[in-house]
Amino acid sequence: MIRLKVKKRLYGPEGEFWLDIELETDGAEFLVIFGPSGSGKTTLLRIIAGLERPDEGYIEVDGEIWYDSERRINLPPQKRDVGFVFQDYALFPNMSVFENIAYGMKRKDKHKVMELLKLAKMEAFKDRRPDTLSGGQKQRVALLRAIAKEPKLLLLDEPLSALDRDLANLLREEIKLFQRKYKIPTLMVSHNIEDALSLADRILKIKNGKIIAYDSPKEIFSSEESPYRLIFKGVILKKLCQETHCILSIAMDSEIVEITVPKKLVDKLNTGDLV
Repeated sequence: MIRLKVKKRLYGPEGEFWLDIELETDGAEFLVIFGPSGSGKTTLLRIIAGLERPDEGYIEVDGEIWYDSERRINLPPQKRDVGFVFQDYALFPNMSVFENIAYGMKRKDKHKVMELLKLAKMEAFKDRRPDTLSGGQKQRVALLRAIAKEPKLLLLDEPLSALDRDLANLLREEIKLFQRKYKIPTLMVSHNIEDALSLADRILKIKNGKIIAYDSPKEIFSSEESPYRLIFKGVILKKLCQETHCILSIAMDSEIVEITVPKKLVDKLNTGDLV
């Protein structure tokens, strides 16, 4: 379980604002922190990791206090059990792929390192240096290094933003596989809707340092007020309604898609209608 309540004065494009976040998660949840650039997403991750200090508040992970301004507790980063994947990878250039992954493990275990390399299909790269790898390969190594620590908490700072779409899609699947396999509570910063829809159990939407929504992807992106609703044309094949929402199966060109929409938007639509 993660419990936190933090405040920190920040400065953005529109001037001064306060990062003011209160949050509680439970279990091995994948939480995507979603919102525009400059809203405080990365600062929140850095505060949790101990790389920045809030002006006030507390952070508790699995019953352990990492920060408490009133009790003057502030564990340094090396004592906070986190795996952090930075946007720029932050690999050690003088170490091999194997050595990078093994670095920071609580107990050096070459079999565990090779198991992770095998899962990522990177066994053949174990003796290579980071400067010989592609961007996607470096990102895999950074992720494997964070997981190898067996941390209480995995923090991902826009790990896919520098990759092309096909590679980002592939790595999303790998991130999800690792997170589910090792059951690590994960917080991922992103402003990409595909990250949020593909990975999140819940989405924390932040704007100007404040939480504006905290719910499942379905609830957040299917709401009538959501600016992220998808627009396309197709024929309704099936309509299944619940109390507030309807699930539509729609034939669109050569594909069939299934979407969830507010019931009041499709009350008068029936099978065979063009939408």
